[in-house]
Amino acid sequence: MSKIKEFFGIDISKDVFDVVDSSENHHQFKNDLSGFKEFSKFLNENSHCVMEATGSYYQKLATWLFSHSFNVSVVNPLSVKRFIQMRLKTSKTDKLDALMIRMYGESEQPRPWTPPSKLIIEATEIHKLIDLLVRQRAALKNRLHALQAKGITRSPVLTSVRRQIRNLSNEISELELKLEALIKEYEADLLTRLCSIPGIGKRTAIYLIVLTHGFEKFESSRQLISYFGLNPIIRESGSSVRGKSRISKTGNIHIRNLLFMCAFTACEHNKSCQEIFQRIIAKGKSKKLALIAVANKLLKQSLAIAKSGLYYDENYRSVNVNLG
Repeated sequence: MSKIKEFFGIDISKDVFDVVDSSENHHQFKNDLSGFKEFSKFLNENSHCVMEATGSYYQKLATWLFSHSFNVSVVNPLSVKRFIQMRLKTSKTDKLDALMIRMYGESEQPRPWTPPSKLIIEATEIHKLIDLLVRQRAALKNRLHALQAKGITRSPVLTSVRRQIRNLSNEISELELKLEALIKEYEADLLTRLCSIPGIGKRTAIYLIVLTHGFEKFESSRQLISYFGLNPIIRESGSSVRGKSRISKTGNIHIRNLLFMCAFTACEHNKSCQEIFQRIIAKGKSKKLALIAVANKLLKQSLAIAKSGLYYDENYRSVNVNLG
C-alpha cells in the first residue's frame, strides 16, 4: 500500500470549493462534476483529501472522490474549530479555512471515509423531516398555549393552530411508520437485539440505528456518548474556579430526550442501570445526574449489543483476556 504523502484541505460552499495543498498552493473549483474532474488532475494515489461534514455540500464531492478511489476523510467541524482555536487563529477566509483543514489532516491523520448505504441515506432523510415536523409542532403547541393563556377559547386562529397540530401529528406518525418499515427490512436483527435491552424502546432503537449508521461510525462508548452530548463538561481551575459539572448537550436533542425517558424505565427493569442509579443516589447526588449516568449506560449496552451480535443478558460480564 502506497504511503500517503500529500494532504489537501478542502473548504466547501454551495457553488465552489477551495483547496490548499501541502505546498500551500490555493485553488478554487466549481462544486459540480466539471470542478471535481478539474480537481482530480492534481491528485494521485498518494493524495489524501480532507473536508468538513458541513451541511450537505460535502457529500457529492466526497462520494465522487471515493468512487474514483481517492483517499478522502470527512471530519467533524467542531474538531477543526478547536484545532484552529488552539493555534490562536482569528481570521476567517475560505483559503485560510482550507489551509487549517489540511493542517488538521496532517496532524490528526483522520481515518478514511466511506459513503453511507442507501438505507442510511433514505432513513436519515426521513428522520430529518420528522425532526423538522416535531419542532414545528412544538412551536404551534406553544402558540396554542399562549392563546389559551389569554383566555381565547374560540377564534379562527385557534381553530387553524389546532388543525395544523393535528395534521403535523398525522404526518409524523406516517413517517415514523415508514422509517420503522425501512429499518425492519434491512436491520431487523439489530433492531430486535437493541429492543432486548430493558429500557430501550422501539422508537429509540430505530433512531439509534439511523443516527449511528448502524453503529458503524463508532468504535468506543466514549465516542458514542460524546456524539449524543451526554459527556460531562467539568469546569475546574486552581483553587478559585469550581464550576458546576454539566453535559455538553452537543448532537441531536431528540435522541437525548428519548434516552432520558428510557432511563426512567431502565432504573426499574435493567439490573445494571438500577445498580448505577442507586449507587449515585446513595452518594447524595441528584436524581438528574443519576438518570444521565443511566442514559450513558444504555448507550454503552447498545454499542456492545450492536458490535457483539448478542442479545441482552443481565448476567453477562465482559472479560478482558490477556493472551500474553
